[in-house]
Amino acid sequence: MLSINDISIRIAGRLLIDQSTVQIVPGARVGFVGRNGVGKSTLFHAIRGELPTETGSISIPPRWRVGSLAQEAPDGPESLIEVVLKADLERAALLQEAETAQDPHRIADIQTRLVDIDAHSAPARAAAILSGLGFSAADQLRSCSEFSGGWRMRVALAATLFAAPDLLLLDEPTNYLDLEGTLWLEDHLANYPRTVIVISHDRDLLDTSVDQILHLDRGKLTLYKGTYSSFEEQRATREMLDAKHARKQADERKRLQAFVDRFKAKASKAKQAQSRVKMLERMKPVTALVTQDVREITFPVPEKTLSPPIIAVDGVSVGYDPEKPVLNKVTLRVDNDDRIALLGSNGNGKSTLVKLLAGKLAPFSGKVVRAANLSVGYFAQHQTDELDLEGSAYDHLRRLMPNETETRVRARTGAIGFSGKAGDTKVSSLSGGEKARLLLGLATFYGPNMIILDEPTNHLDIDSRAALAEAINDFPGAIIMVSHDRYLIEACADQLWVVADRAVTPYDGDLDDYRRSVLTTRSSSARDRASNERSASRDKPQPRVKEKRTPLKQKIAQAETEIARIAGIIGKIDAALALPDLFKRDPKQAAQLTKARASATEALQRAEDQWLEASSSYDEAAS
Repeated sequence: MLSINDISIRIAGRLLIDQSTVQIVPGARVGFVGRNGVGKSTLFHAIRGELPTETGSISIPPRWRVGSLAQEAPDGPESLIEVVLKADLERAALLQEAETAQDPHRIADIQTRLVDIDAHSAPARAAAILSGLGFSAADQLRSCSEFSGGWRMRVALAATLFAAPDLLLLDEPTNYLDLEGTLWLEDHLANYPRTVIVISHDRDLLDTSVDQILHLDRGKLTLYKGTYSSFEEQRATREMLDAKHARKQADERKRLQAFVDRFKAKASKAKQAQSRVKMLERMKPVTALVTQDVREITFPVPEKTLSPPIIAVDGVSVGYDPEKPVLNKVTLRVDNDDRIALLGSNGNGKSTLVKLLAGKLAPFSGKVVRAANLSVGYFAQHQTDELDLEGSAYDHLRRLMPNETETRVRARTGAIGFSGKAGDTKVSSLSGGEKARLLLGLATFYGPNMIILDEPTNHLDIDSRAALAEAINDFPGAIIMVSHDRYLIEACADQLWVVADRAVTPYDGDLDDYRRSVLTTRSSSARDRASNERSASRDKPQPRVKEKRTPLKQKIAQAETEIARIAGIIGKIDAALALPDLFKRDPKQAAQLTKARASATEALQRAEDQWLEASSSYDEAAS
């Protein structure tokens, strides 16, 4: 059990957690929620022992392994599958020792433990996790250093999940994922066999994957049973009762104080007055409901409505290399009030499509017709790098309004959520959510006819995401969005487009249908995935023979290495079993060795099957 006992934590003089106690039982799946900046990540630091508590204590069972996402993305020459496999430290240590162990008793112990932790199936489990997070079989054999920082953070997440610690701490894990990866992660966490605490502002993850909600508010930790939707109902009821109790207590205080004020000077009533003074002193204050209003998000209304369609795309091929277009023969249209969500795994061309629609990328062929005077607002999370870190929100607005009065610039700065002193705070001191708000205000400054939102919810808390959904629904123009936040898509989108296989196609189902499709695809066997890929690529230009055979050659070499390793283990076990009088002298040890040999034999058979399959595919690729 994770026991948090009466802890207080203070950072830079600010009290974040104030004498809070909570107990989390083994196997609980806990969603950790609260406004940005209240101290959720700070509590994770304290649980990991990286930060001392001012008062109280945090205790974890001594044998529990605590795991969390690495702060830095892995890098180096190892393949993705190797990086993930190394995350299981016990398995790696046992396999290394198995290479050199000579003592029959130790060999038996090692092999028995490898059987207990299901070590021989580890490559398949690691591959399944990587696949779920969006890595193809060929990607898993590539060097980690070949991938961008965002994709390498996915590898770090895969390694953390593969290690399956007894206490898993995840801080906003979906920030690195697309919708498809988020859907897979929701399902994985819902079936996680140990204790997990996940900081998230994703309503659907908190409704799908957890069975308890830990809420940090005004320095206090409160644990609620149930999903996020249940938590909202319980919290609302609790705050209503607290507010009612607080009003009753205020009335009682007023009555007692009036008695004291009236009779404290009278000798005949002095004793009664003193008694009421003591009652007032003993009366524990009740915290009434404190409304923490969320600053609304608003998008300026476009000056005029354009004739539809505002964008018409006909037979367009687009990308970054004319020889290898990312999207091919795309035909679509966007009308004035469309609400379109783009679906599809990262790398399939969603960003390419929005750049085409935003006019930031010219087509190689085909035609794009835009309505006259079309204005497009484009928000992308990576644009935070383009903000002036030394400038304030006011400074950014002033550049867009060089001839306006101070009053008008201040009013516009406040309208995007930076009133008063907040408008003069340097960007470098703003939170991720505040930077996102500033970017939204800048992207929509001129009242565009169409707004493109590429992952707008990263760093926004749950209430701010709801405010964003309201702003989208109130906006009279067109919205194109890319988001891993299912709540936002369901609340706002009326069309779903799938970007995959170099094409853009409307999706007739809803997000529940899409979720089932994603989970079915990503949980299928490697052979099924390979078959699906072959079927999906029939009409695509076939890659050169060398490009097709390279990953297969890597698979063959990997299988050969595994075959040699397991064969060596079996040889050592056979040598131990051949010792004179082993079965009479130590029947328990003999039974362990026999069990270990059977397991190793099964693993050898699997490795040989993989070698045969890869070799067959390698030969077919050359024909």
